[in-house]
Amino acid sequence: MKYEFIHSYRSTFRVQKMCRILQVSRSGYYGWIDRPESKRSLENRVLLRAIKDIHEDSKEIYGSPRITEELPGKNIKASRSRVARMMAKNGIRSKVKRKFRVTTQSDHKLPISPNMLDQNFYVSAPNRILVSDITYIHTGEGWLYLTTVIDLFHRRIVGWSMSSRMTAEQTTIAALKQYVKHSSPAPGAIFHSDRGVQYASEDFRKLLKKYKFVQSMSGKGNCYDNAVAESFFKTLKTELVYHERYWTRAQARASIFEYIEVFYNRVRKHSYLGYLSPEQFELNSQNDAA
Repeated sequence: MKYEFIHSYRSTFRVQKMCRILQVSRSGYYGWIDRPESKRSLENRVLLRAIKDIHEDSKEIYGSPRITEELPGKNIKASRSRVARMMAKNGIRSKVKRKFRVTTQSDHKLPISPNMLDQNFYVSAPNRILVSDITYIHTGEGWLYLTTVIDLFHRRIVGWSMSSRMTAEQTTIAALKQYVKHSSPAPGAIFHSDRGVQYASEDFRKLLKKYKFVQSMSGKGNCYDNAVAESFFKTLKTELVYHERYWTRAQARASIFEYIEVFYNRVRKHSYLGYLSPEQFELNSQNDAA
């Protein structure tokens, strides 16, 4: 370890001085240089390079579990504990730490639909159960409202909208229309959300009826009833939004679009999906069914 330190800083400090301070001989140091690199040392160097590459590619989001799952793709095998030790030793850590605050606008007198899920988020096929939620993104121009629709089968974001106004037309209706444009909901499919006024609005209910959805709503004040949708917002904010400063809504839109469509849906590994991305899980399911 001392020789490695000296070798790393030899262009900054004199070798003779470092050897004296660390109480090692110069001959021992130069002998260490001439020795062939051990198999373990070479493996550690290759592993560290791979860890750094994966960590950087994930925008510093991945911790040791997801990095460990990525390593076989680089023809490297290592245990999670070994990866965690190497990350800690080299100061490599996930930037996801900040807490997430849940918000909703449910103080209204519009009709409330019964809870059809009762916190059962398992589904055996796509387009059967969708969950949705709205969150706020701060920008220098004011709030940007993000609405997402998630298919519980593969946890993919299948519909979304971003708007500067909190109307149903620009939030829930726009997100649902985007989903229907690209997907084929099964008759009787469940659409679950919280009790927000945008979901309870007459126009949104009419749209659900048009596409033969069964509406479902969370219990009053119970965030666990819509845990999957709220979990996505926690992930989005702790992995992306809290690390950015958006001066304009356009800047926030571009950043969030890239996160959802490029990273989250297609690349990011989900522990619930066996460390596959939603797109990979969907493709594997289609191949298994063929």
